[in-house]
Amino acid sequence: MDQNNAQLEQGETPETNPVENHTNMASLLEEEGLGIDFPQAGEIRKGVVASITPGQILVSVGTKSEGVISGKEFELIPPEELAALAVGQEIPVYVINPEDQNGNVVLSYTRAREEVSWEQVDELLRGKECIHSTIVGYNKGGLIVPVVGLRGFVPASQISLSRRSRLSGDSPEQMWGKMINEEIDVCVIEVDRERRRLILSERAASTETRETLKERVIEELQEGEVRNGRVTSLADFGAFVNISGADGLVHLSEISWDRIQHPSEVLRVGQEVKVKIISVDREKKRIGLSIRQLQSDPWSQRVSHLQIGQLVEGTITRLTKFGAFARIGDDLEGLIHISEISDKRIEHPKEVLKEGDVVTLRVIKIDVENHRIGLSLRKVESMAFADMDWQSIEGIIADAGEIAAPAEDIVADAGEPEAPADEQPDTSEQA
Repeated sequence: MDQNNAQLEQGETPETNPVENHTNMASLLEEEGLGIDFPQAGEIRKGVVASITPGQILVSVGTKSEGVISGKEFELIPPEELAALAVGQEIPVYVINPEDQNGNVVLSYTRAREEVSWEQVDELLRGKECIHSTIVGYNKGGLIVPVVGLRGFVPASQISLSRRSRLSGDSPEQMWGKMINEEIDVCVIEVDRERRRLILSERAASTETRETLKERVIEELQEGEVRNGRVTSLADFGAFVNISGADGLVHLSEISWDRIQHPSEVLRVGQEVKVKIISVDREKKRIGLSIRQLQSDPWSQRVSHLQIGQLVEGTITRLTKFGAFARIGDDLEGLIHISEISDKRIEHPKEVLKEGDVVTLRVIKIDVENHRIGLSLRKVESMAFADMDWQSIEGIIADAGEIAAPAEDIVADAGEPEAPADEQPDTSEQA
């Protein structure tokens, strides 16, 4: 007050604070019993749309002068919401300035709507209520879902088991892109206004547990089906693959046709694979899967040139109590059971054979499913295969005939034989 008096004595006009004057005026009016509900900066009020013109909306907020939404605040209103506004409609407004230089109350519709939305999500969090919405976007970590006008985030860890079971691909677009516009139920699990952070959970809204999901999937699965899955873990005995939310086991023997010592030789966690359902135990809730049964068996190609009764040459590689193993060609091995080694009774194959022996053998069994070839030494000269042996011999002779040139062709190519020396004409005199 002293400062103001000093300024008046010097002929200066004291500086005034519009907000202070506004507050003082409201206080004076209240003291006189003429209280008017003046808007306060930062306040959210209910107002009634008085007029809508290009670039400006006038809103009655209970004071003598109307509030105005214009400029940037007008442009921030989404087109679809602007088109829905009508004169006489009640809307929330945020007071930016209780009185500008023109005496107008400066308002914002979008800020009010956002503040109201934050209050609503706070209530949803406190009440642990869920809301139905639609997926509108995604990022590398999860899905974007709108809730009461705010964009909420559903982390991958909070997405339901059934939705996660459908994930495929490595990039965000491959994983989440196909879920855009899908409906979703979510609960609010975290609200941070200062950081504008709204975290949602689909799992919290879902009553489906991992166990109930697995039961449902097991009921749906049929043996022989082919499904897409994702490798979830690797063990010494095989790999676990998640299909539609339930884990099944691909035993080590069902991963590859080649011999492997550990699944990590051909698989990695997170890898997408196609699997065949080979067993479903609904009582024990177990699912048996196979990867190799969806691949062509290279072994069947390697034995395609063999047939039962065929004679082959083999090299003895190992001797055991029950028989001898012989290598056929470069990459095949067959078993000569002890009963197929000799017509005489023997106690051990070493009585007849030793490692490194090269012998003629007869193919007596080809088990494609179990990758086994049965061989016989004692049936090499068996009359039961005489016809086959004779056909083989004829085939060999025919092949040899095609390679060898006929005798008359050889003579023709040689030309006329030269005359003996004593029969050649004497040309010495002519010289």
